[in-house]
Amino acid sequence: MGTGSKARVRVLYADHVTSAESRKPRGGGPEDESAAGLRAFAVELRRMNGEINRMTHGFAAHQRLHATDVSALAAILDAPSPLTPGALREHLGLTSGAVTACLDRLERAGHVRRVRESADRRVVHVHYEASARAVARDYFMPLAEATARARARFSETELTTALRFLAAMNEEMAEESAARR
Repeated sequence: MGTGSKARVRVLYADHVTSAESRKPRGGGPEDESAAGLRAFAVELRRMNGEINRMTHGFAAHQRLHATDVSALAAILDAPSPLTPGALREHLGLTSGAVTACLDRLERAGHVRRVRESADRRVVHVHYEASARAVARDYFMPLAEATARARARFSETELTTALRFLAAMNEEMAEESAARR
């Protein structure tokens, strides 16, 4: 994505944007359609993010956790292999002290356990407890059902494209986050 495109993305995603219409190039060229398409994506992504945040915050309140704790649980769940506290810290962008406090809360609540399973006893891995996974699965079942209903509206080819788009968005956002650190 070129610098001009990134600038347009930032403008469209900013909360203080007065109107995308006022920033659109005049003249009816291809830029008009691109900006409208980008704005439509921005609106839908914000809406989806808001709905997921509401559900995540509800789960946090239900479990008497912080929203950051739920983000940590999601990272632990999604990781291809058990995370170390350091990898979790990097993923969440927190200090080591904040991650320790987060893991302490999650461990006390029965959501995770820390295990020294390596020949190097200094290495700790964080595991999501099976009973806690079941609690999360039950709570988030409406999201899974909504996902299944939405997926049923699309062909396998369309779903593959949607997944590629989401993966590309995650890559772009990760690069942007890394550049800001």
